[in-house]
Amino acid sequence: MSKSTNSLYKESDILIVENDMDFALSIELTLKKMNYNVSGIETNPKDAIVHARNKRPDIILIDINLKNSSISGIDAACQIWRDMKIPIVFLTSYSDDKTIKKALECEPYGYLIKPCKDIELKATINIALHKHKYFFENKDNIIQKQNHFIYINNSFKFDNSSSILYKDEEQISLTRNEKKLFEIICNNPNEITSFNTISSYIWREPIYDMGKLRTLVYRLRVKLGINPFENIYEEGYKINTIKKLA
Repeated sequence: MSKSTNSLYKESDILIVENDMDFALSIELTLKKMNYNVSGIETNPKDAIVHARNKRPDIILIDINLKNSSISGIDAACQIWRDMKIPIVFLTSYSDDKTIKKALECEPYGYLIKPCKDIELKATINIALHKHKYFFENKDNIIQKQNHFIYINNSFKFDNSSSILYKDEEQISLTRNEKKLFEIICNNPNEITSFNTISSYIWREPIYDMGKLRTLVYRLRVKLGINPFENIYEEGYKINTIKKLA
């Protein structure tokens, strides 16, 4: 199906997962007015997983608080992302820190608080589709995992095949973004990894935010008590290795 000339991502297939049918139908009408296709409306997480597997929509709008189900909207979103890599945007009336933190575990591309404005919905969908398209078009160039340890100062080593950091033989707990930072920089341990490449891999953003990247590196340095990465001025980061075994 050809895309509209007015917008790169119009006519994309969108699945709505929402058990408030009045709200779901309102969203469907809004999306159709924007020239998106709605592949369907599902009211529970299990049906959403089946729908995603069978119809492969381009993006899914899913309510976190789906009632009368043995699994949550977050559980369904995590399974869909893990198994099918379909981008997720959460629609929810819950905005507390605990809910947002749990929702972030499945790497959503957006998080909208109901009721949201049409312009916010459209912008979130287009940005999500753009990030997803950019990341997966460039994924093969961004990372190619190699099966070996990267050895770092102070008895640290990173297993690039399992994405686990060790100090001596004890596993170190890393956040999702900390783990991704190690993955992308350790992909080519003897070379500089550009800021753009790091940002694309961690946040799926083609333009890097230096403040956000520096904060991530700083917090990791505080956690480990060492600085595992060297900042190469205006170029990127490089892992400070002491030896590498194939």
